[in-house]
Amino acid sequence: MVADRAYLAGGRIGPGLARLDRELGRIMRVLRSTGATTVEPAALQPAEVLLDLYGEDIRARAFVTRDEGAEMMLRPDFTVPIVRLHMDAGAEPARYVYSGPVWRRQDAGSTRPREYLQAGFEVFEGGDPAAHDAEVLGLVTEALGGAAVDLVTGDLGLVLAAIDALGTSAARKAALRRHVWRPVRFHALLRQFGEEHAALRARRAALLAAEAEGRVPELIAAGRQVGARGAEEVAARVAHLAEEAATPPLPAAEVARIEALLAVQGQAPAAVAELRALAAGVPQLAAAVDRLEARLAAFAARGIRPEALRFEASFGRTSLEYYDGMVFGAMPRGRDDLPPVASGGRYDTLTRVLGRGRGIPAVGGIIRPEALVALCG
Repeated sequence: MVADRAYLAGGRIGPGLARLDRELGRIMRVLRSTGATTVEPAALQPAEVLLDLYGEDIRARAFVTRDEGAEMMLRPDFTVPIVRLHMDAGAEPARYVYSGPVWRRQDAGSTRPREYLQAGFEVFEGGDPAAHDAEVLGLVTEALGGAAVDLVTGDLGLVLAAIDALGTSAARKAALRRHVWRPVRFHALLRQFGEEHAALRARRAALLAAEAEGRVPELIAAGRQVGARGAEEVAARVAHLAEEAATPPLPAAEVARIEALLAVQGQAPAAVAELRALAAGVPQLAAAVDRLEARLAAFAARGIRPEALRFEASFGRTSLEYYDGMVFGAMPRGRDDLPPVASGGRYDTLTRVLGRGRGIPAVGGIIRPEALVALCG
C-alpha cells in the first residue's frame, strides 16, 4: 500500500505517521540528553568511497545514480557518512546524534523494505573503549523505552585476533580478514588453506609448473581473452596461486580453533569461560578475551547484567562490514517478522581508512523507529 512504510502499515499518513513522529521525537530526546551534537549527513554519498570500502558487492545493496558524471549512492546507513563528516571537520572527542531515512536495494520480489528510518548515537573518543561501548549500549537500551527485546552481543575482535594469531602468510590472513563478513566464503577459505590445500595444488599442477618455468606469458598470448582482465592481471593472479601453493597448509588445530570460537554462544559469562579455554596458549586471543571481560564489567556498571545478555561469537558477520569489535542487537521478542529494533558496534578501523591513516576509536548504535512502533503495537 502507498501509505505503508517499513514494518508499519499506514505509517505515511494521518494517525500512523503522527504516532511514528511522536516515537521518533521521544527517541531523539533520549539521545540528545547526552549533549551530543546533532548532525545531518548528505543522503547522496560518493560511490567511490563505498566501493573502496566494500568492493563491487555494495552495488547489490545500494541505489546508484550519477551527478555531473560522478557516481553517487543513496546512503545505505549513517555510519560511513558520519565518519566522513567527523574525519573532515570534527573536533575530538565528539558525540553525534542523528535521524533520517536510509535506503537498501533488495532482490526482485523481496518484501524487505527499501527505505526506512534510523535514529542513532555515535561516540568518537579514545581512552576506555569498554566504558564507551557500555555508554552506547546503555543509551540505546534506554531509548528503547522498555520494549520487549532480548539483547544479543558479540565481538568481531575475537575472530580477528584468532586470524592474526595464525602461523601463516600475510596474504592468507588478509584474505580471511576481508571475508569475515561473508561466512560462506570465509569457511571455504579455511578449507582451501587447510584440508583442501594438497588437492588444490594437485589440480593446478600444470599451471604451477608453467609459472615456475616462466611460461605464463606464452600461455596467455596463445589463449583467448575472456572477461575484462588483462594479461598483467592474469599473470599476477597466477603468481598469487603459486605463492599460495608454496605456503604450507593451515594446521588442523588452528582451523578447528577458529571454527570452535565462531560457534561459541550462550549466556555471556559462560561464553567467556569457553573462550578462555580456546585462548589458552594464544596471546592475541587471550588479550581479546580480556577486552570482552572488561566490557561486560562496564556493562554491569551501567546496569546491564551480563548474565541477562546472550553472547554469540558470530553475531554481526552479515552486517555491513566495518565492525571490528563489540557488536550488539536488540531482538524483538516473539516477532520474527521484524529485524533487530536496534543494533550497533565498534568500528575503529573504519576511521583510519576514511581518515587516510588518521583514526580515532569509535562506537555507535542505531534504532529503527518503524520496527519499534510495530513491536510495541
